Amino acid sequence: MRCTLGVDIGTSSSKGVLVADDGVILATATRSHDVSRPRTGWVEMDGRVWWDEFVAIVRELLAAAPAAEVAGVGVSGMGPCILLADDADEPVRPAILYGVDTRSGAQIERMTAELGVDEIARIGGSTLTSQAGGPKLAWVAEEDPDAWARARRLFMPASWLARRLTGAYVLDHQSASQVSPLYDIENERWHEPWWERYAGRIEQPSLAWAGDVAGKVTADAASATGIPAGTAVITGTIDAWTEAVSVGAHEVGDLMLMYGTTMFLVATGAETLRTPSMWTTAGAFAGTRNLAGGLSTSGALTAWLKDLTGADYPELLADAEASGPGAAGLLLLPYFAGERTPIQDPDARGVIAGLTLEHTCGDLYRAALEATALGVRHNVETMRAAGADIRRIVAVGGGTQGRLWMQVVSDVTGLVQEVPATTIGASYGAAFLAATAIAAAGEAPAITDWNPIIETIRPDPALRTFYDTLFDRYVRLYEGSKDVVHELAAAQRGASA
Repeated sequence: MRCTLGVDIGTSSSKGVLVADDGVILATATRSHDVSRPRTGWVEMDGRVWWDEFVAIVRELLAAAPAAEVAGVGVSGMGPCILLADDADEPVRPAILYGVDTRSGAQIERMTAELGVDEIARIGGSTLTSQAGGPKLAWVAEEDPDAWARARRLFMPASWLARRLTGAYVLDHQSASQVSPLYDIENERWHEPWWERYAGRIEQPSLAWAGDVAGKVTADAASATGIPAGTAVITGTIDAWTEAVSVGAHEVGDLMLMYGTTMFLVATGAETLRTPSMWTTAGAFAGTRNLAGGLSTSGALTAWLKDLTGADYPELLADAEASGPGAAGLLLLPYFAGERTPIQDPDARGVIAGLTLEHTCGDLYRAALEATALGVRHNVETMRAAGADIRRIVAVGGGTQGRLWMQVVSDVTGLVQEVPATTIGASYGAAFLAATAIAAAGEAPAITDWNPIIETIRPDPALRTFYDTLFDRYVRLYEGSKDVVHELAAAQRGASA
């Protein structure tokens, strides 16, 4: 049976899927892992784990479906990440992860002063934040000079897998556009003056689009994985964009809402929209642009509450549903790992307001769900203010398995969400991109055939006024507590140092 493989390297796990050419899932596999947090604001991972887990997942998938004939391989991963490797493609230090790693504040400030905020936005599309890859490169150069002296190549999870599978040194345009400010978004190429200034010793990866074929599986990679030598491998991209592909939310006017360890939003348009509060990037496909945003915690916050209380998810969800809208008067700011968009504040911290001795674990869990929904609303309103034309919203990710969470998001935002049949996420999107890449002319599959919409979540109009008021309080709570919270964040950094 002809099929494609898709593997995605995520923040808390790697997931793989084997998919028949009609979109039917033949087998799935997962490997859990942890990130390292050696200091407050630092989030790292050993890049060698990405390949090790890829090999283990692929071998499990192939063993589960021995009749499968793998015709293409799709790769995807969290990002933007900064994994630097030497001439022999050995990592010189742990990979620095995306915007949840906030160590590069000094480099952001210095580069912004050197280049000018307006010029950075003109060339790269976005102002510099903890999400940007350029300041993370500068941090390594300044704070880990021994590693920098050995560094020769730049990888992200998808490009690392493509390199190990094919030998190609390539990065997709979407990922490259998040190595701000080193990518010229209008001309879709590396910005040579700034690359030379901040990353001159690093060999530039060639650029391709996510669904382009990066190369073919080498004999060595075939021996390690069991994938036949000569099998096509796509370039791949960052997981949120691959998730958008997996549910068909990558056309102009679409918004993809990804429920995961973090929450991510990607709005697709034809024009380059710029706002300092969000991230402007190249799209996954030629001719598209994205305005993107992300919460630093969502599933990570609910997992923290689960571990803290010792309750299981079904119990917490039942109690949260019983708690009802407003969580018995609680209001929570979900900034437990700083916050990315739209406040762009790495020193933000979690706040729980309104606590009394009468509140329960269910109230806290309900407040956490509402907090992530309020964060989504804050992002959507900021996108629309910047000119984003959002006509259709599609939900994806592990959090879509819980109906209550999605209903809360719709109620808080007033948005209708479409839910497709398969919400396994980026690994499925990577398999689809691989199937498209190897298809004969005129025979490429349609994602609407692979993954049709099966459910629609509609907001309760009776709750609109209530959540309008709560959103106003949410915004004011951040502004009112910000100064004290920043002092506490500084004290935390001192303690961890």
